Amino acid sequence: METLIPTINRLQEVFLTVGTEIIQLPQIVVVGSQSSGKSSVLESLVGRDFLPRGSGIVTRRPLVLQLINVAPLKERLKPENGIKAEEWGTFLHCKSQIFTDFQEIRKEIEAETARGSGDNKGISPEPIHLKIFSPNVLNLTLVDLPGITKVPVGDQPEDIEAQVQEMILSFISNPNSLILAVSPANSDLATADALKLAREVDPDGRRTLLVVSKLDLMDAGTDALEVLLGRVIPIRLGIIGVVNRSQHDINTQKSLQDSIKDEQAFLQRHYPSLASRAGMRYLAKTLSRLLMHHIRDCLPDLKTRVTVLSAQYQAQLNSYGQPVEDHSATLLQIVTKFASDYCNTIEGTARHIQTSELCGGARICYIFHETFGRTLQSIDPLAGLTDLDILTAIRNATGPRPALFVPEVSFELLVKRQIKRLEEPSLRCVELVHEELQRIIQHCSSFSTQELLRFPKLHDSIVEVVTGLLRKRLPITNEMVHNLVAIELAYINTKHPDFTDAAQVSASVNSQQAEAADGGRRWKSEKVTEERTPAAEFGSPSKGQAINLLDSAMPASRKLSGKEQRDCEVIQRLIKCYFLIVRKSIQDSVPKTVMHFLVNHVKEHLQSELVGQLYKQPLLQELLIESQETAQQRIEVAQMLEALKKANTIISEIRETHLW
Repeated sequence: METLIPTINRLQEVFLTVGTEIIQLPQIVVVGSQSSGKSSVLESLVGRDFLPRGSGIVTRRPLVLQLINVAPLKERLKPENGIKAEEWGTFLHCKSQIFTDFQEIRKEIEAETARGSGDNKGISPEPIHLKIFSPNVLNLTLVDLPGITKVPVGDQPEDIEAQVQEMILSFISNPNSLILAVSPANSDLATADALKLAREVDPDGRRTLLVVSKLDLMDAGTDALEVLLGRVIPIRLGIIGVVNRSQHDINTQKSLQDSIKDEQAFLQRHYPSLASRAGMRYLAKTLSRLLMHHIRDCLPDLKTRVTVLSAQYQAQLNSYGQPVEDHSATLLQIVTKFASDYCNTIEGTARHIQTSELCGGARICYIFHETFGRTLQSIDPLAGLTDLDILTAIRNATGPRPALFVPEVSFELLVKRQIKRLEEPSLRCVELVHEELQRIIQHCSSFSTQELLRFPKLHDSIVEVVTGLLRKRLPITNEMVHNLVAIELAYINTKHPDFTDAAQVSASVNSQQAEAADGGRRWKSEKVTEERTPAAEFGSPSKGQAINLLDSAMPASRKLSGKEQRDCEVIQRLIKCYFLIVRKSIQDSVPKTVMHFLVNHVKEHLQSELVGQLYKQPLLQELLIESQETAQQRIEVAQMLEALKKANTIISEIRETHLW
């Protein structure tokens, strides 16, 4: 059991070498208000005066204090680390320097505090690490924090209270820490700030030990017996009363040994029933015992945590790859991997398949059959055509002769106008597929080819080459899609097998011819009658007044005659039938054209294009320059992995018997 605390100290040193504590280690955190006696308690545990003293906030940075028990100088077979001193201290920020004078330790704490927090009364969360080796201490690890304050004094920041509380909570929130709450006996425990903060993170009190300081300063006729027995505020780990040195004792340089003797005499006089369970000596033994048991309880979880983190950092280090030795092989490997991942993303066989949105080939399929298909289906074959437009086209197709039958030229004129409307959505389909092929580049860079991210210049060059290949194929594909529509416009195939309405219209025209013959005979008889009657439609012009018939505008809308209505319906039926045939053809041929001239061409020529553009001897060194960020991350991860391996070795040295 005695080796547990030194083991935690070694673990703390290991993780401090990498500049971070990724594992929350067991330690005792000392919390209390200003002037609550925290410094006196810590100095009594060490048996030496070494902490800065003064008014206001004196402790302005966390002090991580490791107490290490060593054999007395006369009992050592050889000097401890070559040091011939009874007691000494060392700081993490100046490892090579040994402090045997505790007044020098105090000065170094003050100097390091000023370096980290400035000369004003501000605080800093950066801890100071101090080790004290002495035969008079028990193995302990404590963290002394700034005292809780309410009102800023002097040039302290206005939010000093919030800053101190935030710092304290960051330490005591560690579930592996024990909380040593210090509160003076001459204050009300119900309003003690230290207990209030401890309750926030440890509501059950499983990690909190209360120290009632300054027992000798209580008002005459009162005592703290009820408090120490836990009848006022019960504390699970216990309540220990201590007597602090007075300012007079400090000024007269009264030794701590004498202060402890006077403390025992005071406890025997005023608290005889609790004298054996109070005082600084009992506090030191209790803290050491509690910390050892707490470490024993935390050790299995620590071992598991170290093992899990080791696996995670090993995987992270593997993802960064090794430094490049063979530039040619590395470039070919990365280019081949990228081209393979790009094609696999299109085919839907990639390892990293997104679940949040469609990507790659699935997105292209959606564009073809959902976006493009629905857009074509939504186009009305007769949109934009009015009866008057159709009638005008029929009249324009017959020239100066009145039309007896529906002219075929008018049908072709109008149906071409409608077919032309299919070109815009077809070209938009090409554009959408081109955009998706661009997105696949980023998808492959981010998810599939992690090694590519190590080399920013190579990454940018690959993106540039693929983008250039897509840009080169885009106008070719657009031209082919444009030609598909132009082909349909070049020849209106009225003999198309699916153009069934043409036969029905032919039969209708034959019936119209018979009606026209009968109508001709009736027209001759009606003409004779009209010659015998005066003109009724036009009045005789006034003498000397001429009428210009060209000045009469054609009405924008009027009621169509029966024949005109039938002609319009015939043209509409023909346009609709033929438009649907062409739309079906375009809906089928545009995706095939895009796949052949754009998608498949890029898939087949991507790797050869990349190799041809990038595999050039002068470019190899330049393209495979690793980013500084990746190189730095590899170093940091390697250091962290090494620290975790050392931690695992240290924990493994503890035999199972030590845990019970």
